[in-house]
Amino acid sequence: MSNITLGIIGGGQLGSMLAIAAKKLGIKIIIFCDDLEAPAQNFCDEFIGAKYDDKEKINEFVNKVDIVTYEFENIPYETLNDINKLKPVLPKPSVNRLIQHRLAEKDFVNKLNIRTTRYVSVENQSDIDVLEDFLPGIIKTTTLGYDGKGQHPVSTSEELKNLKLDLSRGYILEKLVKLKKEISIIITRFSNNKYEIYEPIENTHEDQILKHSKIPADINEKIFNQSKDWAILIAEELKYVGTLCVEFFIDRNDNLYVNEIAPRVHNSGHLTINAFNVSQFENHIRAVCELEQIPLKKLSNAKMINLLGDQISNYRNSPKLKDNEFFFDYLKKEIKDKRKMGHITILE
Repeated sequence: MSNITLGIIGGGQLGSMLAIAAKKLGIKIIIFCDDLEAPAQNFCDEFIGAKYDDKEKINEFVNKVDIVTYEFENIPYETLNDINKLKPVLPKPSVNRLIQHRLAEKDFVNKLNIRTTRYVSVENQSDIDVLEDFLPGIIKTTTLGYDGKGQHPVSTSEELKNLKLDLSRGYILEKLVKLKKEISIIITRFSNNKYEIYEPIENTHEDQILKHSKIPADINEKIFNQSKDWAILIAEELKYVGTLCVEFFIDRNDNLYVNEIAPRVHNSGHLTINAFNVSQFENHIRAVCELEQIPLKKLSNAKMINLLGDQISNYRNSPKLKDNEFFFDYLKKEIKDKRKMGHITILE
């Protein structure tokens, strides 16, 4: 039984699964979240609901915990930095600040001689007039946005102009690759050159939301090794502690590109709960709490299917599951279209 109290900022499904993994290890969990109906309160020892800039509540939270981590990246850097002056925040706030900004993130990856899609910063109207070379592409806000939010596919300059972007926000335009498939790598780094890395996961998206993930990925040996090498290089360069996800594109010529880095546990890694001896969530807890590093073993091939919106209802009402099927309900009260409500993992 551990005497560690871990604070988690954010109370969604990732916070819930981190809390479940921590409880298994005897770690006390306190969640801080700005959503008073956050589902993670069902799985923690204590829940503090307040805005992320509420200094009084933040201090109350900090005084109750030994270490702090977070389940999503769009937390104000100032909040994480202030907490880090009092208690260790892992991954480091500087990592989060870098990855919160898509342009800075792409520049960082390119400086490691790792391939990304071609991209350009869009800051004013005159930039838009000379972007033909980056079309078709996707224009994204440089900060915030997930599951397709703050993102617009564009094919022509005319489409780009018609979006009437609020250029005070800052945008990045990424040229589309001729996409063959998408994969992700989940890696947990404990300290210098000490890590556990999961095999590449193949992902399918619809409307820029993850629909399902599977292992093994249908990729060649070169991409299998290159994706893992690049994920290790990124984690080492960031001096990262905890679980990290690197999302990749593969084009029709089997070229690999880094799409995005997620400084946290990731939706595509949900299948690790059932398919490996140690899940991405448990490994994150082990790394940030300086617990024993256990060598990874794959137990089974697997497929994970996200349940969006009302797709959860059938499973909640009458879950007829086979022995190789596992249903996870995130216990979100409000069902919304395209909202991630739960998932099914099928072992194969």
